Amino acid sequence: MEGSDTTIISSATSPSSSSYSPPQSTHHVVISPCAACKILRRRCVEKCVLAPYFPPNDPLKFTTAHRVFGASNIIKFLQELPEPQRADAVSSMVYEANARLRDPVYGCAGAICQLQKQVNELQEQLAKAQAEIVNVQCQNANLMALFCMEMSSQPNTSPNDNQHSFDNYFATYLSTNANFLDENNLGSLCEQSLWT
Repeated sequence: MEGSDTTIISSATSPSSSSYSPPQSTHHVVISPCAACKILRRRCVEKCVLAPYFPPNDPLKFTTAHRVFGASNIIKFLQELPEPQRADAVSSMVYEANARLRDPVYGCAGAICQLQKQVNELQEQLAKAQAEIVNVQCQNANLMALFCMEMSSQPNTSPNDNQHSFDNYFATYLSTNANFLDENNLGSLCEQSLWT
């Protein structure tokens, strides 16, 4: 293949001077061009700007960014950035390129809008749930206030009589206000919009 710059460095171990000599082992270190240089079919120099961010084992990463931004724009962009920010910039370009390939019209802006819409819907649900909690707490406080007023209006009695009177009062309150704990009423509370 023209333009590939594969270098093979081999070193052989020298046979030992003892009577037993193990078989010679050969270590191969393969230095290959980065994925960007392979795809662009050019020589990968030692200080290649793209090599640290587009390794040879992940060619899809460069292919995706190259299709959307172009190699020259990627190189210019990376050369303008300080070294510590380049890895994040490459990740951002690859993410944006993937989003643009999935949605050519809106790209990553479409994904951001979708997520923003979900956040707004969840915030509305949370606000409704918090309002329902406050409503139930108010009903509970009103019930306790009514009970305390009822208890204070009665003459002092023994603790057993207080418990008996509480049970009677609660039963009476529930029977006169049957819709307070009616299941259909609770269901409609959850479905009602509190913001209209």
